[in-house]
Amino acid sequence: MKVESLRPFQKKINVAVKAVSITEPRGVTLRLDGSQHRVAEALVGDETACVLLTLWDDDIDKVLVGETYEIENAFTTLFKNSMRLNIGRYGMLKKSSQSIETVNTSNNLSEKEF
Repeated sequence: MKVESLRPFQKKINVAVKAVSITEPRGVTLRLDGSQHRVAEALVGDETACVLLTLWDDDIDKVLVGETYEIENAFTTLFKNSMRLNIGRYGMLKKSSQSIETVNTSNNLSEKEF
């Protein structure tokens, strides 16, 4: 699957992406149980488009700018009318053996309102 074909509320997404940038992690408290977590957003993409990937806790430390990753069983959500790619508890993020040379940052799906 290519990034440009992502749509809000999709499930079972398998996609290869290159990390373009990542925000500083911030601390959040879950309303459900009061547990503390770290969250950050990485701009990731391929030659067709880019999107913000929400990273939680240990996944934050796995992502390095400039590296290519395989994301399996991910899903998309809307956060303040902006699409996000999410890994979730059943998804997987791993370094890819393939390389994505260029990322189309001019087609940022997270900047489009849905």
